Amino acid sequence: MTQSTPITVPRGLKNVIVTDTAIGDVRGEEGFYHYRQYDATELARTARFEDVWHLMIYGELPDAAASERFARRIGELRVLDGTTVDLLRSVVTPDVEPLAALRVALATAGITERPLFDLPEADRIHAALRYAAIAPTVIAAAHRLARGLDVVDADPAAGHAADYLRMATGNTTDDAVSALQTYLVTTIDHGFNASTFAGRVVASSGSDMTSSILGALGAFLGPLHGGAPGRALAALEEIGDPSNTRDWVRGKVAGGEVIMGFGHAVYRTHDPRAELLKEVVTTRYDSPLVRQAAAVEAEIETAINEFKPGRRLYANVEFYAGVLMSEVGLPPEMFTPTFGVARIVGWTANILEQAAERKIIRPVARYVGPEPSRTASSRTTADA
Repeated sequence: MTQSTPITVPRGLKNVIVTDTAIGDVRGEEGFYHYRQYDATELARTARFEDVWHLMIYGELPDAAASERFARRIGELRVLDGTTVDLLRSVVTPDVEPLAALRVALATAGITERPLFDLPEADRIHAALRYAAIAPTVIAAAHRLARGLDVVDADPAAGHAADYLRMATGNTTDDAVSALQTYLVTTIDHGFNASTFAGRVVASSGSDMTSSILGALGAFLGPLHGGAPGRALAALEEIGDPSNTRDWVRGKVAGGEVIMGFGHAVYRTHDPRAELLKEVVTTRYDSPLVRQAAAVEAEIETAINEFKPGRRLYANVEFYAGVLMSEVGLPPEMFTPTFGVARIVGWTANILEQAAERKIIRPVARYVGPEPSRTASSRTTADA
């Protein structure tokens, strides 16, 4: 095989290694994932969001002094300038989704941005922090404006998770902030998922940080990716009483439909993120929704094993993500945007890593259409 000979790989690049990364990994057979050298679920239990953000960008958890400096920097960057606020007021209507507003705000903020290829490392990092920091402020502002409410300004002295929840819902209780922070840390990164890969593809061309983030955001908006938490909660509403679960699953299996909130492209056992979020909601909230979710989860696993023997499907992170976000006061239309508040940190870490490689990602496709006609000139050139 010569260097120019194409290699056939599985559809969707399943299990294909496309590059090296020091950011993290997902071990599907083990039900384990990590951020750099740390167990991601343990970080979600013990670390604040800003410290894990520092780890993703700089490769190490900060000491106390560095932690405060970084949190202060993020807090200052989280504040929107008047131009961005005016832009949001002019474009957000009741039918504009928060992530669509983020797309507009990022594109406008980066309108004069230089390509990553031409920037020194410090400037690349500043761009990464700037755009990830404004995401929760833009999303919360868009959510409020769409409901006829005015923007709540960011508080640069507050923690990232706390400030987002306050701006979006007004909820400032310690339990809610702690629960949301756990969720946000849990979902910062997760291997070479579709949105992360899309962002890296754009960055590989040497493009700017904003374009790379928007590439990731475009992939993220799909219902098979970032749009899943709301659909999982909708399934709970559709099922209603847990006793209806078996018949509901039978209908989904018979119709060849996807059971949202169950199964994962990588995990072949329990999703550690789902296990952690289940632990959080069941220990902190004794509500009808939490009790229903736990009962339905057990019924779905049993029913799937019955209707599809040999194929075990377990709850994934989206199943309990929707439950947790509901409990802290976020409405369903904010589930995917909240997921995005965390994942933009992972995107920017990956974009920075890809930009440092200075190598464009350029695969090929197998042509399967009709045989093309060839002109005499093209045959002559090809045969020369």
